[in-house]
Amino acid sequence: MSDINSVAGLSDLLKQSGASSGSSSAPVKLTETKTADVRLSDKMHEIDISKKEVFAQDVAARLKLRYVDLRKFPILPDSLALIPEEDARKYHAVPFFADDASARIGVVSIEDTEVQKYLGSVARDKKIKLIPYVISEESFEHAMHTYAALPKIINISREVTVSQADLDRFATAFNSLPELAAKIKDVNTTDFIALIFSAAFKMDASDIHIEAEEDKIVVRLRLDGVLNEIGDVPHEMWKKIIGRIKLLSGLKINVDDKPQDGRISLVLNLGKIDVRVSTIPTAFGESVVMRILRPQANTQLEQLGIRGTAFEALLREIERPNGMVITTGPTGSGKTTSLYTILKRKNQPGVKIITLEDPIEYNLEGINQSQIDQSKGYTYADALKSVLRQDPDICMVGEIRDLPTAEVAIQAALTGHLLLSTIHTNSASGAIPRFLSMGVKPFLLAPALNAIIGQRLIRKLCDVCKVVTPLTDAEKARATQVMSTLTPKAGISFSLDNAKFYTAPGCEACNKLGYKGRVGIYEIFTMTPAIEKLILTAQMSEFDIQKQAIDDGMVTMAQDGILKAAEGISSISEVFRVSE
Repeated sequence: MSDINSVAGLSDLLKQSGASSGSSSAPVKLTETKTADVRLSDKMHEIDISKKEVFAQDVAARLKLRYVDLRKFPILPDSLALIPEEDARKYHAVPFFADDASARIGVVSIEDTEVQKYLGSVARDKKIKLIPYVISEESFEHAMHTYAALPKIINISREVTVSQADLDRFATAFNSLPELAAKIKDVNTTDFIALIFSAAFKMDASDIHIEAEEDKIVVRLRLDGVLNEIGDVPHEMWKKIIGRIKLLSGLKINVDDKPQDGRISLVLNLGKIDVRVSTIPTAFGESVVMRILRPQANTQLEQLGIRGTAFEALLREIERPNGMVITTGPTGSGKTTSLYTILKRKNQPGVKIITLEDPIEYNLEGINQSQIDQSKGYTYADALKSVLRQDPDICMVGEIRDLPTAEVAIQAALTGHLLLSTIHTNSASGAIPRFLSMGVKPFLLAPALNAIIGQRLIRKLCDVCKVVTPLTDAEKARATQVMSTLTPKAGISFSLDNAKFYTAPGCEACNKLGYKGRVGIYEIFTMTPAIEKLILTAQMSEFDIQKQAIDDGMVTMAQDGILKAAEGISSISEVFRVSE
């Protein structure tokens, strides 16, 4: 007699026993009989499962592999990112534990050659060691519930394919920020990420901010350098939203008490877009910032917004075979774009270029780019020493932030290399005191420097809705003061009284913001005998350097901004907001 027949027969026997008793006790007898029936069914099912587990153990012993019962072993959700759910179902293989070097995979049919080939491809693609464990079918089905418990995402892999159709579908669902705010509240969590990316691409945002507050989740986009709130969703959605983002970016799902950094690769019809993800713990959850790294392959040096004598001076300095060209400015001021544009101009078949970056923001064809890893001791200073042994013509160092890096960079500039880098100061003239405060020797710094670029990004007025707007008395007085230091050596003729200035009230084309796109404002000075003399005294201030550079013909960032505002490129209020 089979197990199922035994259970059914015993159940019938109990029912018959209950029916022959008195009517007063019959309902109770019937309830007890049903309870006993269920318990026996569960018991017989457990016996059946046990037989399957014994069989899996026998297979493991025969093949000299390990065995695991995933019903009793905790499955780490972030390990599931190794194998998409569809592939796990197809090959009956599920990862249940993973670290940086290896992963444990539960497999039902480990002897299947197709399964073996697939696991081999996973190991090669992920560059990780796979340790197979034999599991039963019952164990596998239990493990698949973990996939089902996770929020559905665009694709459970490190390189995510977002269909253009999905983005277009969401892009046509809103035409303004208020419409987008309403749409965010309507979509389910499955479409949330696709909608946010669609909005970011449509509005040309540089960053996506998702922040957990006490009673809601706030979503903001950085549009042309300014954060704009685009909507919020209930706080109950937080776990699903953060879980999806962490899976996409390869972060640990069960870690929410320390910062994490990851990366998402979106493969769209328009090409591959990288998204840099950063999370930090906050009082009510975490703050997530996703920076969209759009390739700037077609940007030319002439398109940056550098003009006149400053542009000519910069061209001369980057054509020199040695020396340092330094960009300065706060985060998000376009320093990396400026350096990449210079590198692309210099990227010729006969030129060896190596960059040191943390992180590598854009991949440049024909240029050797190296990723700095402080945790492994691969610092800018040590990496630059190694790079110089590679016999490069041009080096780019992502940032000079300490004396060891500065000393090696200066030695490179003095020994026949053109070196490009950035340093965090508020102005071009502030770079020299910053170097000296690190401990750089003045007699080495002066001959090493070619040019220093100070820069900011200002928003461009919407060409559709901009109108001529007279300056207020306060704006005119301030602009007059700024332009008063413009010297004849700058080669610029300008009259504030004859200039026209513009503002934009906002329209559909600019999402009611009045601005669309950004352009750089710059101050560039090159080394002159007067500035070199100041450096060698080692007693000058940032003000002294600034005054001398202006006397030598430098146009300041504020002056460059006012000139652009007078051409209708931006507004005078935007220039003052950014430059002073």
